[in-house]
Amino acid sequence: MTSSEQPGNSRQRSRLGAQLLPGGQETRFRAWSTRAQQMCVCVNGEVFKMEPQPGGYFEAVLPFGAGARYRFELDGQTLPDPYARFMPHGVHGDAEVVNFTDFTWQHPDWTGRPLAECVFYELHVGTFTPEGTYRAAMERLPQLVELGVTAIQMMPVAAFPGERGWGYDGVAMFAPFAPYGRPEDLMAFVDAAHSLGLSVFLDVVYNHFGPDGNYLTSYSPSYFTDRFHTAWGQGLDYAEPHMRRYITGNARMWLQDYRFDGLRLDATASMQDDSEEHILRELARETHALGSGHILLAEDHRNLPELVTETGLDGIWVDDFHHEVRVTLTEEQEGYYGGFRGGARELAQVINRGWKYEGQFWNVTGEEHNRGKPATDLEAPSFVYCIQNHDQVGNRALGDRLHHFESVTLAEYRGASTLLLSLPMTPLLFQGQEWAASTPFPFFSDHAGELGQMVTEGRQREFAYFSGFSTLNVPDPQAAGTFESARLNWAEREQGEHGRTLALYRHLLRLRREDPVLRERSRRFLRAGAVDSGAGEALWVRWETPQGVRTLLWNLTHTPLTPALLALPFPLPPQVLMHSEGELNAPSPLDDLTLRPGEAALLAGPVEA
Repeated sequence: MTSSEQPGNSRQRSRLGAQLLPGGQETRFRAWSTRAQQMCVCVNGEVFKMEPQPGGYFEAVLPFGAGARYRFELDGQTLPDPYARFMPHGVHGDAEVVNFTDFTWQHPDWTGRPLAECVFYELHVGTFTPEGTYRAAMERLPQLVELGVTAIQMMPVAAFPGERGWGYDGVAMFAPFAPYGRPEDLMAFVDAAHSLGLSVFLDVVYNHFGPDGNYLTSYSPSYFTDRFHTAWGQGLDYAEPHMRRYITGNARMWLQDYRFDGLRLDATASMQDDSEEHILRELARETHALGSGHILLAEDHRNLPELVTETGLDGIWVDDFHHEVRVTLTEEQEGYYGGFRGGARELAQVINRGWKYEGQFWNVTGEEHNRGKPATDLEAPSFVYCIQNHDQVGNRALGDRLHHFESVTLAEYRGASTLLLSLPMTPLLFQGQEWAASTPFPFFSDHAGELGQMVTEGRQREFAYFSGFSTLNVPDPQAAGTFESARLNWAEREQGEHGRTLALYRHLLRLRREDPVLRERSRRFLRAGAVDSGAGEALWVRWETPQGVRTLLWNLTHTPLTPALLALPFPLPPQVLMHSEGELNAPSPLDDLTLRPGEAALLAGPVEA
């Protein structure tokens, strides 16, 4: 028996479920319950009694190796294992014993990229390719490298019910979703990404469980609590040691066994915890103790810099930048967009301050409160900016992308893309964004029976403040065709305006990587503002570094602008480094530049005396 196998080892005590023992010939089955008086495990159709242990544990060591199928029996009731490492027939079926040491990693020395080097590409495995598998997605990785992406952000892959879905209703958090592939397929995807210099992040949901297939309460109701509630159901009780270990152990599994480089923590504002040490702080502490540069990102709308400076997370998805860009281009004011005015001055404020709300009153119906704190102590990489992500596309009635909006021109879309990719903040792209994909990304699910109808109706209530949910023919989330409509059409990628947009993204990401000024990742070199052209305002962003000066101009008016004639508070650099609608590899003099509505340009010059 090795030291890690000693009975007193607390981490091993927390490894519930099936654990293959050294040598691969035996498996220890362990469960914990505050309900059961007796417990058995059914392995490959045979039933074996589990011996009771102190503290509500039951255990059996049996002569079965990897591939064995099993489920537990609590006082005669047969139940799936909520700690299963793989569930080949879904969340209501048998679990499979997995050997994590059987996969041979080809790039074991990979240590990840720092956040400052990350350009995130968010993808949904099921719709990223026609096949919808890890192996198929792996074949597309070289094209993402060619694009200039440096980090993959996978939407959740923890097992959820049905054959399709977004993954935010996961219930078997340790088991990769079987329709995407086996555990070794996911390992192969991560290994292949590392071979190409790509970091891989996983979106994890630690704030709620899905409504279908959550068997934790059948083992013990103490996993959950009435002290807290979320918009998606009963609150998790992180003060309960087993729930806490479920979460921290799950994070360790993804980072160690699957070698993900980091995690994106979904809806951290809903991770309410009254423990002495907040669960987020423990996650940050344990993650960083693992070494290898692991990174934790929070999806959090509260604009709280202490998530980084005190809790120890590395970055935050910032809604304010997306919302100001969206309102600027669409003039939408429904729902949470009502808290934003749009325009060059509002965008400049977000860029200068990191986010908009730093204590101002958030006057959105049903959510009225003072929101946010100043982000003075955060550097640029800790702000994850986007102009599209799965939520901001998929939470629309039709799943339409930004450039699908009737009033948004491709020139405006490409201008917004130029702004996003030139800023020192960490950019995130949503799959297909780089070629202005024609395919939508509507919400889709595959819940059985009445639950499916309830999900559809609940979604319409949740977004009732968006008129489209009552005036448009919203696709049925349960219909297979809704899911199919979201599959990317890779054949269009190089064609026409798609190809032109793709070329712009490639060029911008090359500049971000190679330009001596744009590759700086500090906010101290950056300032932004607005200039009145007489027909509206244009946005300017200026970088002044020891390596030189760069200025971005984005025409947000409805008339052409001649930059050389604008009354800016500084002289413009003399060379057009890049024009969003011009020849990308043909720098030109400033005097030759005219910006039509929606267009952006990057200007270059030396350090001024």
